[in-house]
Amino acid sequence: MLINQEILLNQLQLNKENSKKLWKIIQEAGDYLYSKLPDHPNHPKGRNPYAHIALCVKNKFGLSYKDIPDDKYQKVIEYINFLKKNPN
Repeated sequence: MLINQEILLNQLQLNKENSKKLWKIIQEAGDYLYSKLPDHPNHPKGRNPYAHIALCVKNKFGLSYKDIPDDKYQKVIEYINFLKKNPN
């Protein structure tokens, strides 16, 4: 039974290759957004664009980028591209 649960869990999460690709895309988006995010009173020294992207993905999909199912991989990429075009 435990093996079946592990297989199911692995099917629901991004495979390691997609997870690495997604992290690379998040890093590139963070590089792009560096110094483009508006000021925020909670971040007087500036906002962390990498954390911003990761948190937005988590808020939108309800999971960390590592835990999002493979079938949502393309939607996550599209959302990251949206965030790059619409920094907030």
